[in-house]
Formats: sequence, structure tokens, C-alpha cells
Amino acid sequence: MLKITLKDGSVREVEAGVSVLDFVKQVSNSLAKKVLAAKIDGETKDLTTVLDKDCAVEFLTFEEADGRWALRHTASHILAQAVKRLYKEDNVKLAIGPAIDNGFYYDIDMDRQLSEADLKDIEKEMKKIVKENLKLERKEVSRADALKMFEEMGESYKVELINDLPEDALITLYTQGEFTDLCAGPHVLSTGKVKALKLQSVAGAYWRGSEKNKMLQRIYGTAFEKQADLDEYLHMLEEAAKRDHRKLGKELDLFSLHEEGPGFPFFHPNGMVVRNELINYWREVHRRYGYQEIKTPMIMNRKLWETSGHWDHYKENMYFTKIDDEDYAVKPMNCPGGMLVYKSHQHSYRDLPLRMGELGLVHRHELSGALHGLFRVRNFTQDDAHLFITPAQIEDEIQHTIDLFDEVYSTFGLKYTAELSTRPEDSMGSDEIWENATNALRNALEHRGLKYVINEGDGAFYGPKIDFHLRDSIGRTWQCGTIQLDMLMPEKFDLTYVGEDGEKHRPVMLHRVVYGSIERFIGILIENYAGAFPTWLAPVQVRILPITDKHADYAYELKKKMFDLGLRVEVDDRNEKTGYKIRESQVKKTPYTLVVGDQEMADGTAAVRKRGVKDSETMKVDDFIKYVQEKIASKSEEF
Repeated sequence: MLKITLKDGSVREVEAGVSVLDFVKQVSNSLAKKVLAAKIDGETKDLTTVLDKDCAVEFLTFEEADGRWALRHTASHILAQAVKRLYKEDNVKLAIGPAIDNGFYYDIDMDRQLSEADLKDIEKEMKKIVKENLKLERKEVSRADALKMFEEMGESYKVELINDLPEDALITLYTQGEFTDLCAGPHVLSTGKVKALKLQSVAGAYWRGSEKNKMLQRIYGTAFEKQADLDEYLHMLEEAAKRDHRKLGKELDLFSLHEEGPGFPFFHPNGMVVRNELINYWREVHRRYGYQEIKTPMIMNRKLWETSGHWDHYKENMYFTKIDDEDYAVKPMNCPGGMLVYKSHQHSYRDLPLRMGELGLVHRHELSGALHGLFRVRNFTQDDAHLFITPAQIEDEIQHTIDLFDEVYSTFGLKYTAELSTRPEDSMGSDEIWENATNALRNALEHRGLKYVINEGDGAFYGPKIDFHLRDSIGRTWQCGTIQLDMLMPEKFDLTYVGEDGEKHRPVMLHRVVYGSIERFIGILIENYAGAFPTWLAPVQVRILPITDKHADYAYELKKKMFDLGLRVEVDDRNEKTGYKIRESQVKKTPYTLVVGDQEMADGTAAVRKRGVKDSETMKVDDFIKYVQEKIASKSEEF
């Protein structure tokens, strides 16, 4: 009998030779209907895999990322099969077809240039294949047999892939009905499992990503277990398109991007209002949480970056210059400068924890194809902080930092999930240091009762980290906040503090950001609010519309009164119909639009139209000002 350890730690005994599918049926019939694949000793496998030794087994449903990937990988094979069926006369050759985040694609070489109409035909054929409920059968063959098979099929791209494999390699094939593909898997049991699918677009893609190779057609799609989930996802995509921060950034005159500085955003006056309000709030929160603000240079010499490890581990992402014939680098991170600030004084244990924050402009070289609005840029302001603590203070300081994160994210109505990222391959330091640092972060999360997932190998090169993923108003997640535990850099920079025993000791350092990048966070907020910022962040908080020229003096009198009290206010006195100006104010996402005419002048009032509210209400001007000031002070999103 084999001993099989399940995810919850329980151990089941089964006979050798049982398939994973038969085993899951023994565990739970209801689970067997939902499971798509399984992890066996950490490796994702088909449900047809035979259990032949003691092992750990984790059942994967659509709820788990690897379960989704198995289903969507199968969807890519269904796509290829549909194309092969429909376009027999178009010399179809298949390249690769993997699952990706939120979907799948297949790269195809064919004589026909695919159109939107073709995608509809392909999708229709895919749904037929799903209804056929074809079983996916896995088979291993020799490299020679695989080459012969795909050469006879005319699949030159598959032949090229096989030729790159060792001569003694066993080649894995998957067959569904009349269709066979070269693939390592895993897949779901049958095409019938892919109950909801949608083809989304077709684009060009060079074979193997090299512009020296032929341009292929890449068909993108997505797949879900349930039609309702697919419909919800497609609705989210429609909402996301409406909320695209690049589109809204232009419409609301917040920022622009220019070919004279690709990846270097230009902020306009409206965008600077949002940016400065975020910075003001950051400073106010950090003052209350015991931080001191510093500023370090943008350019520092090579020696510093060699000491920090960036020269060896991050050089390909950095920009360089020469000063007095010496090598200098534009900083990609703020931390080395923070080390020098700490080192400029001798510290006592009484000084710790020492919390130093910096709004530091950093530059990182990103490939031009990766640039994306404010989300992926080449220069950005990191709201960094470096916390110098004793080993005994690690957990308390992590909890103190998460308290700060809770306050900031709740201000914007954003909920988060946590992810613990562990040691990457390209890392510095000993196994012991990494194990101690990782355990410290894990213990802090568990003692707080905060659910988290493990992201293996995604830590920084100098230490493990906790990443905070924010969920926006339409359900998307964004990685923003980070807490990184670093026991290496204090050693590299020989940082010390004098302990109670009068001896010098090595501090531990926490790197952390809340916004992550001010530019990226602004992009997230634009999309989260669909451009309709809460009053405290809105570039223009109040817009006053005089009905005719004779009401303009009253409008400007109100503007001065509000402006002097710190409100951001504009008057629209153009010779246009009032209804037109009201609609335009709504399009510009103005929180409060005030209409003033004869009656308002006589009564010292204004007709107040709140954003998103159809009807207006008449308010005394002083009452309105007090109301708006309260909304700003509380940072309320509600009207």
C-alpha cells in the first residue's frame, strides 16, 4: 500500500497503480467532479497519472492557478484543432499554444489572414469540439518517431522544437479525436471540461520571439468552467477599457506621454494636484507613525552600487554616466543612499526602531515593448522607507508597518491580499540568513492571522518580502505595497548600533513601500475611480456656472471666497447654454457643480449638483463650504 499525504497533512493509503482520478473519487465524489489536475510532489500532472510511490498529492480545481492553467492549456489545443478543421486548404502549421494569465493563445502560420469574422467561425467550431467531449490521451514516443510523425504532417515548427531536444528524450504527445499535438501537458480529462470559452483577438508574433524569424498569427482567447464566470470576466474587461488610465488621463488633462521621452511621463497641472495630495497624505500618515523624511542623490558612483550588490545583480536595469572619468549610475532604488544616511551617525539601541522615509525618484531601464502608460515607466517616484531595527523588534515593526498599510489602503477603499515571496536563484547571502529572514516574515503574517500565499523564488536578491495585492472596484488586483526583510545590506555597509551591553551590533533592515510608485498608484486610482476622484483628490473640486453674464460677478465672488478657504474652484462663464455646461462639468468628473442665477444672488445660495446625482439642491453658500470642507477633511468618498 502507498501512503499519500494530502494538502491538509492527512495521510491516506491506496494500492499502487491507482490513477489520481480514482484516488480523488475515494477521497470525495463531489471533489472528483471539480478537480482538473493534481500536484504530485509539487509537480502539476494529469488526473490519469498513476500513483506508484509514496508522495504528496494536492488536488487542483479551477480555484487554484495551476488548475486554471490546465483547463486553459486544453482550450489552446481545442483552438488549434478547430483551425486545422476549418482551414485545410490554407497550409496551416502550428507553432506553440500555452496557457497564460487570464487565458491562452496559439501561434499559427497559415496562408489566410484571419479576421474578426474568422474568429467567430473558429470559436463556433471550438464549441462543437467541447460538445464532442473528446478524451485527451497522453502518449510518450521516441524522438525519432516524433520527428517522423510531424515531418509527415508537415508541421515544420514542431519538428524544429523536437530537434532542440536531446536525442534520447522521450517526446510527449496529446491526442483528442483526430488531432495530435506535441505537448508536455498537463491537461484536463476531456474537451468537455472547457464549458465556457471566448476568442478575443488576433495579433502578430515572431516565431520564438525573434524579429529575424517569420511573423506568425497569434490568436488570443480565454476559458472558464462556467459561462457566468466568463460573462463576469468579459464585463470586467469592458469596464477596464472604459477606465483605461491612458484614455482618462488625456480626457481629464492629468498627464501625457511623448516620443521625446518614452517611458518618462509628463504631469500636467491637474495631475500635479492629484500627485501632491497623495504626497501630502503620505507625509501626514508617516509623521503620525514615527517616520523621518530624508532625500538622497539621484546619481552615485560605481563603488556604492558594487557594495550594495546592484552592480552585479541589477546592472541590466540601470542607466550609467561618467563624471571625472569615473563610472556613476542613476539610482534604480533608494536603499543604498539610505544606508549612507544611517551610517553618517553612530546609533544607540535607544534610537531603534529608526524609520526613514524617502520620496525618491528612481530610473530603471525597461524594454520599449513593456512600457504601458503609468503602470510601466522608466522613471518613477518610490515612496520608500528603510527601517533600522534590532532582531528582537522584527515582528513588532512588521505589525506596525501593516497597521500603516491598513490605514492607507482603507482610505482609498482598497482591500488587499498578502503574498510571501521567497529566495530567488540570483540572490546574495547564506542559506541560514535567508531561512531566518523568511521565517520572521512568515511568523508575523501568521501571528496577525493574515491569510497569505507563497510565491516561490520571487523575493528580492537581498531578502524575502511580503507583497500586498490591492483589489480595485471592478475586481482586478494590483501589486503595490511591499515589506522586504534585509539582513544582508546592513552587513555589506557595515552598519552598527551600540547595544545595552555597550558593544556594537548589526541592525536588521526593513525596506517598505505603500504606494509602490506614485505614478503607478495614480494610474490605479484613475481606473479604480473611473476618473471620478473623491473630493479631496479631485483636481477641480467645485465648478461654478453663472446662468448669464450678469451673474458672473457673483460667481467670481463665490470663487474667491472658496479659494481663500483652500478649495480648488473654477468658474465657467462661457456664453453657452447652462445645460451644456452642466453636462461638460459632469464629463470632467467635477464633484460639485454650482449653478447661480437671480434667485441665488438674492438669497446668498447656489443650486448644488453633486456628481452622479440627477437633481440639484439649493444650499446656503456657507453651509455648502462647510459641507465640502468636512468631506475633504474626512477623505470621504461618499456624497
